[in-house]
Amino acid sequence: MSENLLQNINNPSDLKKLEPSQLPQLAKELRDFIIDVVSVKEGHLGASLGVIELTIALHYVFETPNDLLVWDVGHQAYGHKILTERKDIFHTNRQLGGISGFPKRSESVYDTFGVGHSSTSISAALGMAISSQLKGENKHHIAVIGDASIASGMAFEGLNHAGVTDANLLVILNDNAIGIDPSVGALKNYLTSVKEGKNPKQNNMIKSLNFDYSGPIDGHDFEALISELERLKKVKGPKFLHIITTKGKGLQQAEEDQVKYHAPGKFDKTTGEIHPKSEENLPPKFQDVFGWTLVELATNNPKIIGITPAMPSGSSLKFMMDAFPDRAFDVGIAEQHAVTLAAGMATQGMVVFCNIYSTFLQRAYDQVIHDVALQNLPVIFCLDRAGLVGEDGATHHGVFDLAYLRCIPNMIIYAPKDEIDLRNILYTASLGLHHSIAIRYPRGRGKHSNSKFQIPNSKFEKIEIGKAHLLKNGTKIAVLSTGFIGNNVSLAFDKISNADAIAHYDFGFVKPLDEKLLHEIFNSFETIITIEDGVIKGGFGSAIIEFASENNFKNTIKTLGIPDDFIEHGTVEELQQMCKIDVKSLEKLFSTI
Repeated sequence: MSENLLQNINNPSDLKKLEPSQLPQLAKELRDFIIDVVSVKEGHLGASLGVIELTIALHYVFETPNDLLVWDVGHQAYGHKILTERKDIFHTNRQLGGISGFPKRSESVYDTFGVGHSSTSISAALGMAISSQLKGENKHHIAVIGDASIASGMAFEGLNHAGVTDANLLVILNDNAIGIDPSVGALKNYLTSVKEGKNPKQNNMIKSLNFDYSGPIDGHDFEALISELERLKKVKGPKFLHIITTKGKGLQQAEEDQVKYHAPGKFDKTTGEIHPKSEENLPPKFQDVFGWTLVELATNNPKIIGITPAMPSGSSLKFMMDAFPDRAFDVGIAEQHAVTLAAGMATQGMVVFCNIYSTFLQRAYDQVIHDVALQNLPVIFCLDRAGLVGEDGATHHGVFDLAYLRCIPNMIIYAPKDEIDLRNILYTASLGLHHSIAIRYPRGRGKHSNSKFQIPNSKFEKIEIGKAHLLKNGTKIAVLSTGFIGNNVSLAFDKISNADAIAHYDFGFVKPLDEKLLHEIFNSFETIITIEDGVIKGGFGSAIIEFASENNFKNTIKTLGIPDDFIEHGTVEELQQMCKIDVKSLEKLFSTI
């Protein structure tokens, strides 16, 4: 049996001691190592398996960390982490206190740029390259970007600038025709024609941007990869290498079902079979309630449109894409375009549901203000993954939306406390509103039986805009919650002996606030506690404090939520505990009242 190579490799210096002929064996061992860990610990799988040869070749040919390597998004960086001094702690990936699932500057000198959202690698690497040039340093700067990410506007902005510089920049296009879902759009069709040899060389769009273009080459062929990387080291100015890879390479099921094996959960490392999770009697996922409800509403309203930027499966807009393909659009990784596309449709009387993860709507903030709110267009923003999302960590937590949307005029903000509320607000919005609305709901499951949400289900109730509700009477203190986190409050009440002293109000609408009810609350209770799963600074609690100040109330107000810090990765329960908004922390707080 041949010697295990990976066990003796802790960093790229160790890697360079190998002969080129040994690299295929190392690639197999590295794939097996990732599969062994991810099958038990969970995480992103297919993307890292697809770039194993490229990862090894880059660290073999270049002098990292002196040469600067930037990964786009970072789903594909597991092999990179293992080869750069984190092999022994890789099993802690995405766990509380462990290493991040994405490249992170504070974690390693080999992680040159922190990533989590796509399409930033070219701009970042170009910034590094120009800086090296100004400092008189002789370094290489490599950006690895996928075919889904390069279709984003920001990637084109980086290419556009790089093409008029003489910066020592190498852009590597990892072309596997898939991001999280299959890549879409005209650029994807262009890249397919290049791969198939149908596109004439004189029609090469990358060359026309003044890049030295080479490829496409087989991204799993070490000889071809190393030969071309060595050649490109000697080429001056901006360079572009197009490689073809297979996402999930080395695990048959991951190659055959690339969407499911992007982040498959726990699976059998030998067979690749995903361990089934029983969903019997479990509440539905919020994303599925959104997807089912939208299909139901669209069946009866031909003006309803669905839009998502590259997340049809994650958002469950795929249900509508299957049912009404002419009225549901995956626009690729292009949040800015998604928002302004929705605005354009809204000007023509369409009822547009723009489904974007909370963390990704940050990328289209100007469009929300300038193209939607300023023109008072009734776009319906459905913000999936609002609040703490767990193991994906700081780049993915949807905790800023209440704060960054609340300050925008002509914006309604609503957070359903459960799936029934989500259905009803979607229905209400579909009837027509005078302003745009942001509906924020969490990752994961709701609280009601799955059987309530089978389609068709015509039981809808119109929600009164701006109306808050008393959930539970109390004598001494009022707790004001918004959204799903309010269920933690209710669960805490079940565990304490003095629950009668605490009233509980559900403020689904963070904007507009129910000021009539707030006057009653502030006149009835000396102490007010607010709770939200968003940042405290500028969020729901801030809105309540503003109300109190404007109306000269002197009540004691305590705000609970996400502190003024970036929250790292861990389970949702662990992170809520850190922020003191979990059930046990609330029990402890309420027990002292």
